[in-house]
Amino acid sequence: MVLSTITDGITRSVESVGTRISGIFEPSLRLGVTGLSGAGKTVFITSLVANLLDRGRMTQLVAQSQGRIETVVLQPQPDMTLPRFDYENHLTALLGDAPRWPDSTRAISELRLSFRLRPQGFFGGLTGPTTLHLDIVDYPGEWLLDLSLLDKSYDTWAEETLARISKRPEAAAFLAEARAADASLPLDEPQAQSLAASFTAYLQAARKQGWSDLTPGRFLLPGDLAGSPVLTFAPVPRPSTQGRGSLWREMERRFDAYKSKVVKPFFRDHFARIDRQVVLMDVLGAIHQGPRAVEDLRRTMAEILSTFRPGINGWLTSLLGGKRVEKILFAATKADHLHHHQHPQLTAIAEALLSDAKRRADFSGAKTMALSMASLRTTVEDTVQRDGTPLDVVRGRLLATGKQAAMHAGDLPSDPSRILAPAREGAERWLEAEYGLMAFAPARMTLKPGDGPPHIRLDRAAEFLIGDML
Repeated sequence: MVLSTITDGITRSVESVGTRISGIFEPSLRLGVTGLSGAGKTVFITSLVANLLDRGRMTQLVAQSQGRIETVVLQPQPDMTLPRFDYENHLTALLGDAPRWPDSTRAISELRLSFRLRPQGFFGGLTGPTTLHLDIVDYPGEWLLDLSLLDKSYDTWAEETLARISKRPEAAAFLAEARAADASLPLDEPQAQSLAASFTAYLQAARKQGWSDLTPGRFLLPGDLAGSPVLTFAPVPRPSTQGRGSLWREMERRFDAYKSKVVKPFFRDHFARIDRQVVLMDVLGAIHQGPRAVEDLRRTMAEILSTFRPGINGWLTSLLGGKRVEKILFAATKADHLHHHQHPQLTAIAEALLSDAKRRADFSGAKTMALSMASLRTTVEDTVQRDGTPLDVVRGRLLATGKQAAMHAGDLPSDPSRILAPAREGAERWLEAEYGLMAFAPARMTLKPGDGPPHIRLDRAAEFLIGDML
């Protein structure tokens, strides 16, 4: 075991050195895109790629405005073992005659963009164009949640999970079965399978209701692990005795196997290699669900971000396998559901939600930024009269019916504590405001040559994430 660990470490160090040497001539940047279910990861990547290929709407990307980008092309991704991000089909879904949202992320994928850049300064004409490769890695947010399990024992996870879901109606059936199980008795495989299936049913129902804390994430996206013992466990109350071969011990053993066989390889092979990171959050959706959903999002994001290793990369850091995330963008998505007058409030709420994690990242030397954005703008802004008073609204095509509708989601407070305080206190509903959202479909559009899809602040996001490398 020790020899294997040492060998793996040496191999990764050699690979890191090889990557660093090749990167001297054609540097590459690895951008991770993550977020919880419904945050818009697939749309973000699709729109980002489309707008980097056709940069007419990327006015705040400094390298573009200064004419330093000669061209951008799609290239085969360097990792031969990963599926390619299905950019073309996702873009067709968004821009087709009957626009629709593309299918959500269900497995890890990768896409490479290569930039041909015109050097600036006195020696620019002597050196000629340079190349930068941008490798975009997409992975399900459900898998990301599992990183928070690495530092937890089965005992801790089970106790925390049972306490957290105890008042949720979606968990009632599972809780009844879990509490009725005597985990001190010898393992009964059909019972273990029933508990796992019931817990999975709860996770699926909780995701539909907008809850964020959905671990283990592979229960929702099992892939080829479906039905295996590593996905056949569930949280159960700790019995007074936990003898060898008991249901409790087997649940513990499978939980530990899940961490070592599923979570750690993902962290080692993919997550730990990220240079820059985008964290997408559906803050508006959580506010619409109520205070408890906001607190659930805050706690879940804090756990997720504790797994990042922010800091400044250097030759020695990479050589020793201690690569760290240099920049983290926190993006509150679906800003097109609000009039632009409310975007500063949405950004402030997102910053407040992540304040603790953001301070830790800043202290470690990473650069962070929070903003409100829409990867694909689906609405237009308008002002209507309500009881003789002007009201800012957005108009778009309803997802359910296809009909045009106007929406005012509610007035977000300028003070984020008006949202976070009731959430932390466990309030069941907002006392001083009402928030509501409509689900909009992508708008039908005709793009001019050289223009990517319409967006809100996607160019600012790109400038923060990769502008220094361009």
